[in-house]
Formats: sequence, C-alpha cells, structure tokens
Amino acid sequence: MGAITTAVIAIVGVVLGWITIEIACKPCLEKGREAIDRNLNPDYDPDDDVLPPNNDIRAPLNPNPDSSDWSEPDPKSMAGSSAIKAV
Repeated sequence: MGAITTAVIAIVGVVLGWITIEIACKPCLEKGREAIDRNLNPDYDPDDDVLPPNNDIRAPLNPNPDSSDWSEPDPKSMAGSSAIKAV
C-alpha cells in the first residue's frame, strides 16, 4: 500500500508542477506554440504576413528629402573644433 501512495503522490506532484509551469509561462508558451503551428502548416507563406504601414523594409530612410527637418550645420558652432592630426 505504501508504494501505491508514493506513486499517487508523485503523479499528483508532477501534474501540479506542469500546471504551475503552464500558468507561469503562458505568454511565452503561447508564442512558441503559434510559431510551431505556423511552421508545421504546409499552407503558410511568410510573404503573406501583413506589415504595419511604417515598417516596410524597402522604405527609404528619408522619404521626403526636401523636408525642413534637416538643416546644414552652422559653421560658427563648429569654430572650436580642430582637425584630427594623423601620425
């Protein structure tokens, strides 16, 4: 009877441990399971993913070169700087 009691306690401990891990790591586990499901899906095409409008990888860094956000440096503010001498 002692062996059965020990086995039941061990099984209950493993089950409670599993539930604790599932609850504690739920966001991470959900992302991982979604990634696994996507990779195992033969109909999944990563090129079909919709990116937000400002995250286009091919977008130019300065979409409007005539904008007034950028200006030439003021030569007077650079008066204190000196050239670097190479030896």
